Amino acid sequence: MKRLLAAICAIAILFAFVGCGDKKTSTSSTTASSTTTTKAYEAMSINGVNIAEYEIVCDEEGNEYNPRAAAYIQESIKDLTGHTLSIVDDAEASKAHRIVVGESSCAISAALDEALEGVEFSMLTQGGSVALEANYFAIAAAAYYFVDTFVKAGDNTMADGLLVREPVQKEAKNFILLIGDGMGVYQTQLFNYLEDTSDYSDGEKIFYGYMLSYQGFSRTKSYSGVTDSAAGGTALSAGYKTINGYVGLDKDGSDVKLLTELAAELGKATAVMSTESDTGATPASFSAHADSRNSSSEIIDDQTALTERLGTIINCRGYTQYAARYLKSNEQRIVDTLNTLNEDSDGFFVMYEEAQIDKHCHNNDMEKTFLAILSFNQAIARFMEFAFYHPETMVIITADHETGMLYEEADGTLAYHHDDHTDANVPVFAWGEGTEFFEGNEVENIEIAHFFASSMGVEDFGDKTGGWYNDIYGTQE
Repeated sequence: MKRLLAAICAIAILFAFVGCGDKKTSTSSTTASSTTTTKAYEAMSINGVNIAEYEIVCDEEGNEYNPRAAAYIQESIKDLTGHTLSIVDDAEASKAHRIVVGESSCAISAALDEALEGVEFSMLTQGGSVALEANYFAIAAAAYYFVDTFVKAGDNTMADGLLVREPVQKEAKNFILLIGDGMGVYQTQLFNYLEDTSDYSDGEKIFYGYMLSYQGFSRTKSYSGVTDSAAGGTALSAGYKTINGYVGLDKDGSDVKLLTELAAELGKATAVMSTESDTGATPASFSAHADSRNSSSEIIDDQTALTERLGTIINCRGYTQYAARYLKSNEQRIVDTLNTLNEDSDGFFVMYEEAQIDKHCHNNDMEKTFLAILSFNQAIARFMEFAFYHPETMVIITADHETGMLYEEADGTLAYHHDDHTDANVPVFAWGEGTEFFEGNEVENIEIAHFFASSMGVEDFGDKTGGWYNDIYGTQE
């Protein structure tokens, strides 16, 4: 009975993440499901042992990503072979042949003791069993690799040995931009200075952006000098430098095309998400055109028209509390939105903003800034988990500007030195095919929008004239 309940729970967890119904593409739909396929694979074996003789071992006391990875493997094998493998914990494991997901007390887990960096994952085949391990959400990449390389291929020649890999990357059709409002370099390094005492994080001790392959910096000045969120958001959404307060307009007050509009015109599903209200400066910059970030009624009208015309999802929700209940609700909001977007076979574009970092930096409240970073981290994990199950996904994490002039003092302590926005460079973290462009580079914020558009196959997007440079920086590049 325990095994049956574990299997049912695992499937429920999987469906909560990938959704259900007749979706064109979902996590479980990466494996074809048909009578012909099932018949072809029902005798599939690993190391000469029929797949039906295996069980999946996953300790649910570990991080929450492991059970979802186990359920993904279970559903994929069921789709292909018709066999539903049991998902059991360490204490219930009884079969000689196992697929172990995450750390466990099984002997094969003890043998798999690799020091993994970033999003690397490891896979060990030994004595008819297989073990997969990774840090946090990277277990999704391990599960995808195992299914894609061995299960879908019907491969039964898994020689004993260790593999250490990075997640699979494919040409992007899905594009995700994650913005930490007010997030400078030191905001992402608060893990080095403060202890995580929250009740909702993974217990991580790193900002997840640092786990990704490529890291660089972005310059954020606007035509007004130090940017606000409206001009900073417009630079990221439209590839134009503009005047503070403008959303979706160039410096002359003319409407400019947004990435949201571009992606929708290319047939992609689109969404704008934030932990701010719909009319906040950043979500407005991706969904409206107005000469004042405070023109709420005009912004709402534009957003309504955008949704009616192009189907863009506007899914924003402000909050003031940091608690497990809220964060889990927010994660589910992300999952639900991704599931809806993923129904579109042409891919999607989504912008998600963590708005509270900026608000707490304005107040020079380091503890609450850290809580906002933790909240952002959990959101990043959900987006990256999706990306690892769907390798045709590009993810860029950055900020619209830095707030608070947070930096390390000579004595090694961290302190704020301002209560407003600054022109400090902000970090850029990137994942996906082609994103090595950002590695070690200092780019203009508008180049991030240009890069997204170019990756969608559109080169003439945004302002590429360079004429703005002298106006903003005072010297010719």
